Amino acid sequence: MSIDESSTGGPGTGLLPAVAPEVLAEAVENLSGRLRKKLDAAIEGCAAGAVRAADASVSVRFGEDAVVTLRPGPSGVVTRADQAVCGCLLAPRCLHRAAVLGASPIADADADELTPPDPGPDATTEPAAAAGPGAAPGATEAPGAAAAAVLGAEGDAEGEVLTAAQVRAAAGLWGAAAEALAAGVTAGGAVVQAELLRAAHTARIAGLPRAEAAALRVVRGLRAARDRSAAQRLAELTGAFRELLYTAGLLASGAAGAGLTGAVRRSYEAGGSLRVYGLCREPVLSATGYGGVATHLLGVDGSHYSVSDVRPGGLARARGAGAASVALGGAVLDHAGLARGGLRVVGATVSPEGRLGAGRGVRATPVGGVAWGEGPTAALFSRPAAEAVAAMPAEDAEPGLLGCDVRVVGASGDHVLVRELTPGAPLLRLAPAHPHPELPHAANLRRIAGCPGLVLRVLGRPDLDRTATLRPLAVGPVPGAEHSLRLPPEWLGRADLGYDRLQGAHFPGDAEGLVAEVAPPAAGADPLADSPLWRVRRLLEAGVAGGRRAVAEAARGAEPTALAAALRRAGFGSAAELAAALTAEADRRPRDAFGRLSDASADRYAWAWLAAAAHLAAAERSLVAASWA
Repeated sequence: MSIDESSTGGPGTGLLPAVAPEVLAEAVENLSGRLRKKLDAAIEGCAAGAVRAADASVSVRFGEDAVVTLRPGPSGVVTRADQAVCGCLLAPRCLHRAAVLGASPIADADADELTPPDPGPDATTEPAAAAGPGAAPGATEAPGAAAAAVLGAEGDAEGEVLTAAQVRAAAGLWGAAAEALAAGVTAGGAVVQAELLRAAHTARIAGLPRAEAAALRVVRGLRAARDRSAAQRLAELTGAFRELLYTAGLLASGAAGAGLTGAVRRSYEAGGSLRVYGLCREPVLSATGYGGVATHLLGVDGSHYSVSDVRPGGLARARGAGAASVALGGAVLDHAGLARGGLRVVGATVSPEGRLGAGRGVRATPVGGVAWGEGPTAALFSRPAAEAVAAMPAEDAEPGLLGCDVRVVGASGDHVLVRELTPGAPLLRLAPAHPHPELPHAANLRRIAGCPGLVLRVLGRPDLDRTATLRPLAVGPVPGAEHSLRLPPEWLGRADLGYDRLQGAHFPGDAEGLVAEVAPPAAGADPLADSPLWRVRRLLEAGVAGGRRAVAEAARGAEPTALAAALRRAGFGSAAELAAALTAEADRRPRDAFGRLSDASADRYAWAWLAAAAHLAAAERSLVAASWA
């Protein structure tokens, strides 16, 4: 299991060990209704009072007679209920124990530790019924064609046959996610989070690791937002809710698209003998405290591979791993050498993502590298960036690498404006691949931005959430260009922006010979920023922050009319209809003759929110794709 620090409850949570989701969910479930109301207040300040003992246990004192002690297992994670004890008379059904567990970080289930569950006798021969999240007795159906369109894209495709247990788990997760969305950050406290965690654990047992991971991301986002963490981003939490609802909703329909359940194990398959060449190095720095390096490689047939070295250690580990030895088949070279060299691998093992494994039978021998544009790397720079982006699968979580030759136009904030060296090419933006100030990405881009007219070769990853934006991992000179980078011969014509620091000597000395672009970028060149879709995004994020009540408030006054008018004028008629349906559903609270809610379910509201969110994501993706052309 790994720890995500973004889920912590304050600056002192570094002492508290990670807790398995099911342990926290059970502790909250065992509380009485009266104690549940006090849980959020009790969690505050728990971390500040944590004390670590010599035996690695952590204790938190509540007055004279109540001390909660956490004794994590060998993995450093509290995975069993008996590893969290309290000395008070109400234990283990006490507020103290649940509060300390609620203040601790949420642990992830390591994919390599999971085993496929036994589906049980009811799932061996009986396929799952096509029951959606609202299929339980008394529940309402998805509201109209808008919700049906959300699942239609993958519902017609050939998918996996789910078991009845998986459908039930997905339906339970959908219900918990819908209630969490209706509550929002303001009301999404420990009790709401515990319901999500319990549903996530059930999904894991049923063999739905992707759904479980999506739920854990939402819980961590809710925690960070409620704690006002500096790392919290409302847009990221909105995306996490969209992913969770989409995944749970499609799984609960009984027909999932291929791969939607998720891989239970990261499987490495035999790759035979390979010859790979280094492309560049990329620092890896995660919110979970892990750091390291990933070296990107290219096979002779154009296949992409990588060798990674990521371990606990954070920033210091990420900075130092760039020169660490490569742990692969006894190869005697470091990552800096591999990024500019190559390997001949015998008995290779390869994961579906192209990661090379370091099994016992793997043997690797260093070979000479190739310059960019030679051998198999020539294909990376052989077609325009727009064509390469258009060829990337839309469902990729992380787009692949692409290369292009560009001319520097100037700076725009922390971006570098460039234009490809092809007639009629659009203006592109180079953004730091990692914004951390201790990594040289941003500093290197500032140096490049200060040299308008410079031509250079760029290898990076497109940012498909921003208009025509490329996040470069490495740069090099353009062959035959007079006013390009001048790198040392031992760099083999490339500079890794996350490790190598560009100096004045690496730029052409004759600044007068540089040809800068005379005409400034045309106004309105950002179709995403100039579209009125930001109004829909603001509405969705308001729902995540303030819950259903915030969206209902937005339905009153002149705002809905202005939103619909602006969207329709720009040609976004479907977005206007979906936004109107969302605000109407949020404000729909039918009551009986006694003033009681006759339909307290959040299903219809969640479907309306998901329909608007899915449409917004698709529309923004289309605008971003068009900005590359």
